Amino acid sequence: MVIERLLMGVGLLSLFSIIGTSVTVEASDSRSIALKQIGRYSAGVSTNPDEPRAEISSFDAGSKRLFSINLNLRQLDILDLSAPETPVLVQTVPLGGKPNSVAVRRGVVAVALEGTQKTDPGSVKFFNTSGMFLNQLSVGALPDMLTFSPNGRWLLVANEGEPNSYNQVDSVDPEGSVSIIEIREDVTSLTQLDVRTAGFDPAIPQENASSIRVFGPNATLAKDLEPEYITVSKDSRTAWVTLQENNAIAVLDIRSATFTKIVGLGFKDHLQPNNQLDASDRDVPGSSNSGIINIRNWPVLGMYQPDSIASYRAKGKTYLVMANEGDARDYTGFSEEARVDSLTLDPATFAAQGYPDVTTGTAGLRNNDNLGRLTVTNTLGNTDGDAEFEKLYVFGARSFSIRNADGSLVYDSGGEIEQLTAALTPTTFNSNGAADSFDTRSDNKGPEPEGLALGKVAGRTYAFIGLERTGGIMVYDISDPQSPQFVTYANTTPTDLSPEGFLFITKKDSPNGKPLLVVSHEVSNTVTIFEIERTKQDGQEEYDKEDNNNEEDDEQ
Repeated sequence: MVIERLLMGVGLLSLFSIIGTSVTVEASDSRSIALKQIGRYSAGVSTNPDEPRAEISSFDAGSKRLFSINLNLRQLDILDLSAPETPVLVQTVPLGGKPNSVAVRRGVVAVALEGTQKTDPGSVKFFNTSGMFLNQLSVGALPDMLTFSPNGRWLLVANEGEPNSYNQVDSVDPEGSVSIIEIREDVTSLTQLDVRTAGFDPAIPQENASSIRVFGPNATLAKDLEPEYITVSKDSRTAWVTLQENNAIAVLDIRSATFTKIVGLGFKDHLQPNNQLDASDRDVPGSSNSGIINIRNWPVLGMYQPDSIASYRAKGKTYLVMANEGDARDYTGFSEEARVDSLTLDPATFAAQGYPDVTTGTAGLRNNDNLGRLTVTNTLGNTDGDAEFEKLYVFGARSFSIRNADGSLVYDSGGEIEQLTAALTPTTFNSNGAADSFDTRSDNKGPEPEGLALGKVAGRTYAFIGLERTGGIMVYDISDPQSPQFVTYANTTPTDLSPEGFLFITKKDSPNGKPLLVVSHEVSNTVTIFEIERTKQDGQEEYDKEDNNNEEDDEQ
């Protein structure tokens, strides 16, 4: 790979292990920011690595407390953040179940809890900021995320409804849904009558339906759709819900508790010039055990499959921002994952795309040096029902996207995230956050952009995007939704691994009077606090004069 320009003091990159296309690294403009880590809280080592101690956090400005779910210990950790440089654990609250999310608004703390079995109905528990229990309400199966509407009237809960297995005697596949709780000032008076559930009916209009994946064995539409994450419009009337495994979003009318449409997100063509990816973890020519940075175009299609979603307004319009992580269904009785070398490919179809050799031979598409190791779905791509696949579909898009409120694509970062990490942190490229796992994720979703938060600083809107596997935080200026600009990358490894939950704290609400970014890491079990600094470049005087009192005007 030829590095054309490395600005911002990046330095030279070793070229001997890199092939493919060129990379450009540059700042957006003179009005830029940087992340300065000022504090960290460690929740300790989990006794079960599948159950992190730090995953999602929420902040209450009034009490200056941070509330962090601790799945491993089945508790809520309450931190004093009045001095963000030194967060202090002041209290733990036993929850009696597995927590998946937490949200706070005006002194009310809401925690989403799984049922005894994940296929059972879940619940939301309410506390005050001192950890005193206030109320508990039942919601749908596997409540995975919850959020208050901007006006505070509604608490929305994404009930993922995952199955425990498929095609087994004891298989249970609950319906996915969104619970809508109407909030009153006195949450102790809430009852189940204040909870409505929006479910999925086949009569809901579907747009771009050919890219909506409904594929679970014997599953109805309602059972197959799995709500993951929610964002709410500024006027608190509409919510957008990611359906990650289904490669879709659902649009929810909050007042009527009905879904108005389901929108398929389409597929990303990795043969297009800007959509390169590294497709193999074992692509050193002549070797079967090691990989190199090999970012290039391939004849595969990416399922966007966003996890986190956020919304903001620019020039009077609402836009949706999504982190396109990707996810596969892998259960007892059904798994959709397959490596390309295990599939039979249609020679004519791939020859038409410039790849006439579909064998596992040295120059073959199914060789490990090429696409042989790539993990794809076996539920798509065999278009004529014979033994051969005409198309290949990978999990996730290795990018972030901006879409209109109707779900149509405005912008996608293409292959830029992989290109940037290759240039900036080449020794941990597509790794699990350490050099000894270099390139091991290239065959399966790459850096995995998963968590995100939006924040406004001095009149500019920024997206903070976490890379679950590679680690670290990408920052983009998205003030112009049509043309986002890369700003900076904060590499947090190996101390902070696998960023999951992102929380932006405005300057107005911040304990130290400066905008903050709080990131929860599920592998290192750490919560890290960053101060957002404006960099001093040309034009800084004009930048400093911008009206900072309107930081939240367009944020959701």
